[in-house]
Amino acid sequence: MKPQRFAVTPGEPAGIGPDLCLLLASQPQPHPLIAITSRDLLLERAAQLGVAVHLLDVVPGNWPDLPAPAGSLYVWDTALAANVVAGQLNKANAAFVLETLTRAGQGCIDGDFAGMITGPVHKGVINESGIAFSGHTEFLAELTNTVQVVMMLATRGLRVALVTTHLPLRDIADAITAERVERVTRILHADLQQKFGIAQPRILVCGLNPHAGEGGHLGHEEIDIIEPTLERLRQEGMDLRGPLPADTLFTPKYLEHCDAVLAMYHDQGLPVLKYKGFGAAVNVTLGLPIIRTSVDHGTALDLAGSGKIDTGSLHVALETAYQMAETRI
Repeated sequence: MKPQRFAVTPGEPAGIGPDLCLLLASQPQPHPLIAITSRDLLLERAAQLGVAVHLLDVVPGNWPDLPAPAGSLYVWDTALAANVVAGQLNKANAAFVLETLTRAGQGCIDGDFAGMITGPVHKGVINESGIAFSGHTEFLAELTNTVQVVMMLATRGLRVALVTTHLPLRDIADAITAERVERVTRILHADLQQKFGIAQPRILVCGLNPHAGEGGHLGHEEIDIIEPTLERLRQEGMDLRGPLPADTLFTPKYLEHCDAVLAMYHDQGLPVLKYKGFGAAVNVTLGLPIIRTSVDHGTALDLAGSGKIDTGSLHVALETAYQMAETRI
């Protein structure tokens, strides 16, 4: 694959995101990675970690075409509002975090980057600064004028997308509508084809209720909403299996013959995926006109600057972004 540029945003500056960027620099990369962050922040964190790194400044219009040598990191310097102490949140730097995301996202829209890989942000401190922020996904959807996006987590051998995401359990059944199930399924199917190169995706779909409703004895959402919606989409040629009971769907008998699982809610699908690939999973935002992957962990403030972090999720996020860029139609 010809080298393509990718943007990396470390996220919360007091967390482990800067540490992850510095660890990237210690290994040769197949593509030019542009860290969009503060140059001074990286130098200070490198000194704290005892890491030797050569920072190579880049700016729009002067992008590199080749990967940085091992021990080096391309940096698009972005100014902090206040000094950073590892592990200590400071709401003064909230706008800095959003500026790095804007630069990365706009760079993808403009074609400067083939995709973006995001480190963990701290939603609370951004909101405390007076900026309304509900997460990367919503921010990038607004930036790209995307109406509907889908959250998918993936690890080696398993992909799980969600019909609903961060809702209280008592609200989930009302949110499972034919319109939502159809919209999410279409986005998942299209992105598996267009961004993962799967010509005919096979998707397993969970029921909402235990035993997928037990023929209506444990709920009617499967009969009234999910199955009729899937049948309409099958008539268009989609390979959709279900609705299946979640407690049996997540077994080798089913998973070895599927490309993705569509779960009805957050804690139906993600506990299984994280058990299978904790520390080596990636968050992918489907439905965007750009490629965006992310680590599946938080800011880990207590580990920032300690040198005791695991880069597994970051490497999977990178690998996934590379794969998506290579196979994208």
